[in-house]
Amino acid sequence: MAQARGLGKRYIKAFFKGFFVAVPVTVTFLDRVACVARVEGASMQPSLNPGGRQASDVVLLNHWSIRNYDVQRGDIVSLV
Repeated sequence: MAQARGLGKRYIKAFFKGFFVAVPVTVTFLDRVACVARVEGASMQPSLNPGGRQASDVVLLNHWSIRNYDVQRGDIVSLV
């Protein structure tokens, strides 16, 4: 019985240790490198949401291009 408690404590400790490492890494990645966004509505047609359908498109917003001023003609820029 004592081994089962020790084993459970180890798993919980490993979970929280991984959690406290993974959360800051994920937040930093989403803030500095890229994030995923959903595009809805007719404002971006026909490039996104073609055909007037009601479904939304999912896009990857690249933060590195903006930081390096690597924006070219034809690129879609998202502002918050």
